[in-house]
Amino acid sequence: MEIEKINSGLSTKTPEICHTPNAPVGGIEKQIVLFIAILSGFLTPFDGSAVNIALPAIGNEFHMNSISLSWVATAYLLSSALFLVPFGKIADIYGRKKVFLCGIAIFSISSLIMTMVTSTELLIGLRVVQGIGSAMIFGTSVAIVTSVFPPGERGKALGIYITAVYIGLSVGPLLGGAMTQYLGWRSIFFVNVPIGITAILLTLWKIKGEWAECRGQKFDLTGSIIYSVAVVAVMYGFSVLPDFKGAALLAVGIIGVIVFALYEMRIPSPVLDISLLTNNRIFAFSNLSALINYSATYAVTFLLSLDLQYTKGFTPENAGLILVAQPVIMAMVSPIAGRLSDKIEPRIVASAGMTFTALGLFLLIFLTETTPIWHLIITLVILGIGFGLFSPPNTNAIMSSVDKRFYGVASGMNGTMRLLGQMLSMGIAMMIFAIVIGPVEITPEYYPQFVLSLHYAFILFTVFCIIGIFASLVRGKRSPIVHANISEKGKK
Repeated sequence: MEIEKINSGLSTKTPEICHTPNAPVGGIEKQIVLFIAILSGFLTPFDGSAVNIALPAIGNEFHMNSISLSWVATAYLLSSALFLVPFGKIADIYGRKKVFLCGIAIFSISSLIMTMVTSTELLIGLRVVQGIGSAMIFGTSVAIVTSVFPPGERGKALGIYITAVYIGLSVGPLLGGAMTQYLGWRSIFFVNVPIGITAILLTLWKIKGEWAECRGQKFDLTGSIIYSVAVVAVMYGFSVLPDFKGAALLAVGIIGVIVFALYEMRIPSPVLDISLLTNNRIFAFSNLSALINYSATYAVTFLLSLDLQYTKGFTPENAGLILVAQPVIMAMVSPIAGRLSDKIEPRIVASAGMTFTALGLFLLIFLTETTPIWHLIITLVILGIGFGLFSPPNTNAIMSSVDKRFYGVASGMNGTMRLLGQMLSMGIAMMIFAIVIGPVEITPEYYPQFVLSLHYAFILFTVFCIIGIFASLVRGKRSPIVHANISEKGKK
């Protein structure tokens, strides 16, 4: 209770009345909640990684150039980023289970429709709808797990949840490559449907509680609109650089972010309590570390998938088999890292992970058309160790640094940093493609320019990750009260 009082004191505004949720606390009920979270944690990363491996096949069917092909991934990330924080706040007010169920339903229905898509425009439009469903899932699943598991068990539970995320990433390239090769890329989206239905039925059947600590608060619609406009301007502007329109949109987006922050500090029920960033060092720098880490790593799978299939001539199935090395290692390391973050400072474990990631990205700078596959696999293993060590402790630090009435917003903020980082990573890749290759299909005559693009991208990503190491280290130490709670839990 003391830690919650300290964290709630970070807000300079008087909150409206928040009610104690009717949440499950029994051991069996907690495991059911975790299992449902595992299903949802698997669903969206599986879709994203499987689609990445299928991009060349999608591009061939619709005759898409490198820029428009990138938007198949980016449209999904953009819509997810727009709605994560608003849906996190909506979940805190109206109920996290309700928002979670709606998100699973939207994601599953849009996936089913994706199997019948007939045009590029409809394809990208449905990816936007999928992103909205994903935002509702990710804006609530981590918050629900955090609500149910106390600090002494939270790191372990989050580590298991993130392991499910990495299993989705692991299976995605392998299964997605095989399905693309033998059943066509549309089959990838059909897999989401039975998984989504299972999660919905289990939630309705087994989970009777609800989590809505902030019933009665007013939803900040104006702030949400300002936030969404700013995010769209920043990310779309970045994607069309170095064109003048890109620079203008970036400027509009930056101004929008400033206006959003000033507006949020003046209203009693903001969609994002800015004091969480200004007065909570751990929360602020943990989110910054997540942003940098995802910015430096997300496009790696996208770029290597294209490299393996275009310049090295691998089939989608074989390319997926090679790329699976990274997420498999992530899945092995994540539970260990989660348990470690319950016992020692999360910043130490997370910073070690960021260091491994920087090393892996540095090795990719020297990638060429003749690079042996064993060299690439070793590099992917190093990256897997790095990200597996980073993500669970960093998520634990974010969620444990705030009062429970902010769990939805904190979960949404954590997810937003992930998605903004992923979008920034894809934006960097698209910008480099636009400058070095141009808006053309990647054919053999453009392979030298494509490989040069990879070098530039991995140089930038390495620099990002080195900066991220320092951001992770300076976040500060976890509250001694949390340490005391965990130590007491261990004695029992």
